Amino acid sequence: MQMYKVFVNDKPIIFTTSVKNEEDYVVFIYKNIIMSELIYKLKLNKLEGVYIYTSNISRDWDEFKSKFKIIISAGGLVLNKDKEVLFIYRGNKWDLPKGKREEGEKLEETAVREVEEECGISNLMIKKKLIETYHFFIEKGIYKLKETHWYLMHSSYDKELTPQFEEGITKVMFKGIEDTRLALKNTFYNIIMVFKSYENLIK
Repeated sequence: MQMYKVFVNDKPIIFTTSVKNEEDYVVFIYKNIIMSELIYKLKLNKLEGVYIYTSNISRDWDEFKSKFKIIISAGGLVLNKDKEVLFIYRGNKWDLPKGKREEGEKLEETAVREVEEECGISNLMIKKKLIETYHFFIEKGIYKLKETHWYLMHSSYDKELTPQFEEGITKVMFKGIEDTRLALKNTFYNIIMVFKSYENLIK
């Protein structure tokens, strides 16, 4: 079943071709919705999440995206030789390093550069593309859609890591299995989606 998820403050808008409603969210028909009103209700926590049913998901997803300015970013789920995961801590949440693509950059170049800058790490090697995630943010009073491309990476770097304080990052560290599980209880749902993509890859 094909679906897309985009988040408003961790509240999901789920585009789907299925009539199943596993989370018991409100269901809308794509052609009948006013998207700005839907986003506003999610932002105010008047809805926990919504399903948007469509019979042509590729067409309607593309049309939906065309209504917003899209900001492209890229980042990484980075493993070291011990299979520990690289996390950053920012805004009282554990997160994965990522950032906005600069003009002329390939997505892979953006992902590596941003991980290096935010974590003070080097010797990064991209292993595989994982997924794309989507979320809304407000800039100068306008909703914009962030599309983040995630890559599985490896690094042999074993020196001290340095958080990019000017970006609000206060901690950066590799975490083992148990600490990773704890971190995922205090993160964004998009990050959980990245980990689910990684777990599906290694099954």
